[in-house]
Amino acid sequence: MGDELEKGKPEVRIRAFRAIDEPETCELFIQGHTEVLTSIGVTKVTSSKNGWAKNPDAFVIIVESLNGKEVFGGARVHVAGGTGPLPIEQATGALDPSVHDLVWRYAQYGTGEICGLWNSQKLAGYGIGTPLLIRTLVAISSQLGIQSLFALCAPYTVTPVVNCGMVLIESIGNKGTFYYPKLDLIATAMILNEVFTLSKALEEDKALIFQMRENPDNLRINELKNKEITIDFELRIPNLDKWNLSQAIESASQTYLKNKIVEKKPTFF
Repeated sequence: MGDELEKGKPEVRIRAFRAIDEPETCELFIQGHTEVLTSIGVTKVTSSKNGWAKNPDAFVIIVESLNGKEVFGGARVHVAGGTGPLPIEQATGALDPSVHDLVWRYAQYGTGEICGLWNSQKLAGYGIGTPLLIRTLVAISSQLGIQSLFALCAPYTVTPVVNCGMVLIESIGNKGTFYYPKLDLIATAMILNEVFTLSKALEEDKALIFQMRENPDNLRINELKNKEITIDFELRIPNLDKWNLSQAIESASQTYLKNKIVEKKPTFF
């Protein structure tokens, strides 16, 4: 892979899988994500915590070398109902507890969150950046059967998610914004209400997402941003028959109701 990068014609693969099926690949993801965050001085991001690797309702996309030994970027979809709250809840729940009610309303019909997006500088300038990874996340989400997708966006990711059909959630935070993960950084809460139809997405984004859905394992890109690069896509999630959205929905409902009971529990003096 290093030689191919030196030649200026990299060949990589973008692949999807369920987190618990590939612990070693998840470790490579974690290492790469941690390095990127550390390089920009960010050490407290909920979506970068490592517990997701054991979450049965977490799904991953990675940009990897063809031999699978090196990961150059990636992102995840967490389905509500897993081993913990969605990252957006963990990040903003203390600032605005109403986010839990909001997520639960959507979780009853199947919802998730795109998170943990990162890119290595090794492929900088080749076009494998935020827009492509977000499109890919939206594409694989239809395999999960969820109806909606949340996102807590850094400023540079707002436009790409809007292009994919997401809208601002004005009902939480300061009209949808939070100071996170640091006081000098702003995160914006967004949601995609129509995972399957993408009615509010730009036509260019919608066309590529539908192309990914129709040909999850038979799509190849040979050029991005006027640069030669070969990207093979393997987006059909293996072992999906071992996962059940209905169970995730039931788990999300039980967790929410349990937490509400605890909140209402009277205090005796």
